[in-house]
Amino acid sequence: MTDHLALEEGRVAVITGAASGIGLAAAMRFAAMGMRVCLADLPGPALDSAASEVAAESPSGDAAVIAVPTDVSKLEQVEKLRDAAYAAFGEVAVLMNNAGTAPGGGPWEHIDRWRHVLEVNLWGVINGVQSFTPRMLAQGTACAIVNTGSKQGITCPPGDTAYNVSKAGVKVLTEALAHSLRNEEGQHITAHLLVPGSTFTGMTSRGRAEKPPGAWVPDQVVDMLIEGMNRGDFYIICPDNDVTREVDNRRILWAAQDITENRPALSRWHPEYAAAFTRFLAEQ
Repeated sequence: MTDHLALEEGRVAVITGAASGIGLAAAMRFAAMGMRVCLADLPGPALDSAASEVAAESPSGDAAVIAVPTDVSKLEQVEKLRDAAYAAFGEVAVLMNNAGTAPGGGPWEHIDRWRHVLEVNLWGVINGVQSFTPRMLAQGTACAIVNTGSKQGITCPPGDTAYNVSKAGVKVLTEALAHSLRNEEGQHITAHLLVPGSTFTGMTSRGRAEKPPGAWVPDQVVDMLIEGMNRGDFYIICPDNDVTREVDNRRILWAAQDITENRPALSRWHPEYAAAFTRFLAEQ
């Protein structure tokens, strides 16, 4: 397996949502690999502390790390992030659009939370892709764009519809991005959809101090991200301690067959289909 050329020592990674969770774990790993890192998150002590932690992991220390306070829902702030990264390091090899928020709401509730979730989770990724991609194409060097999705954007379980919609949008955007980049002359930028399983982060902890046994930690997700990038995978779908990739595959297939079999929407959670789904899952 060949290492992705964007992950070489001395190259530059820009990560949004980098003050905690998967974003911080990725920043720490990239820094330890000798990459230069630009961390983006909302302004405050968490971002400052993250920058210090990442610099401590880097062989080059503070010289290889910058922190840029950024609200990814604001295009002008993402453009300033891009300009700051290029001014500091001269290139961007990896763009990781990772910033996210929750909760949103159900189909007819919490309209303000709906707007906030879509502005951060979906528009934040759109802003990143629109701001950085032309400059990365102009570099003419091997690069990668990683967008953090969710299984909730693929199987769309009932509950937080706003979050599901935002992550489904990220999936569709990233698929189109990968196709468009493949058709660019030179084909030097790859796109990847990172789909974590249950992962214990500040956003998912819901006030719990102790990791649930079934959840992964962010470092495990980053391990799988790097392995997937090195393999050239587009869909990087992570298991966790409770759900295997085989189970994920069956759940995704069942969701797609709701359309082809003309079943009720979200039939996996429909009482009349509970037994059929259980049998289907056992067929793996």
